[in-house]
Amino acid sequence: MPCIHKFIGDLNLENLDFEPTTLIVGTFNPSWPDGNQAEWFYGRTHDQHGNVNNNFWDVLPRLYGEESLINGTPDDWKAFCEKHKIAITDLITSIDDANEQDAEHRTLLGGYADNVIANNFNGQLPNNIVKLLQNNPTIKNVYLTRGTGETFWRRLWSPVVQYSNNNNLHERKLLTPSGYAFYQHGSYNNQNPNNIIPLLNDFILMKWENEWHL
Repeated sequence: MPCIHKFIGDLNLENLDFEPTTLIVGTFNPSWPDGNQAEWFYGRTHDQHGNVNNNFWDVLPRLYGEESLINGTPDDWKAFCEKHKIAITDLITSIDDANEQDAEHRTLLGGYADNVIANNFNGQLPNNIVKLLQNNPTIKNVYLTRGTGETFWRRLWSPVVQYSNNNNLHERKLLTPSGYAFYQHGSYNNQNPNNIIPLLNDFILMKWENEWHL
């Protein structure tokens, strides 16, 4: 049985009751294994020990001068998005060659790592981001919450770059809000000993501020 996106009903933006001006694109949120406790996009904000493992809902509200929503609910997150006309989707709608009965597949997808999606499966069904932009012409800003250094992700994102360039959209790649930003954070602090940013979420905020349209 394929692994479909946990929030597949929200990927095409048809559930929105407002006209978005900004689109934020992630990668994939698996509907299984059962350990996926995400309640909405970027909802795995804390690990099983209560430690923050994704800073998305801390950083995004602070871009707008608002309080962190890291401990918010899906209703809080959706209300924020409606207020600021932000839509959220992902690049992958399903992984068709994933098998829930395969223990290795459950373990692989249970790690929520982008490199696993790219390298361990062949049946990734992409979401048509260009079509979303065409269907929602009010969107003027589009962001991917990761880099495109790997060929797999670059291939999926390249049509978005081309469409954005041709239609005067503000397209940017953002530093991942996940714990993987730790590496860039450490490198930055090592290179800037007189301007150290102690906290990871503050470092991500600084990087996002450099790319955001506000």
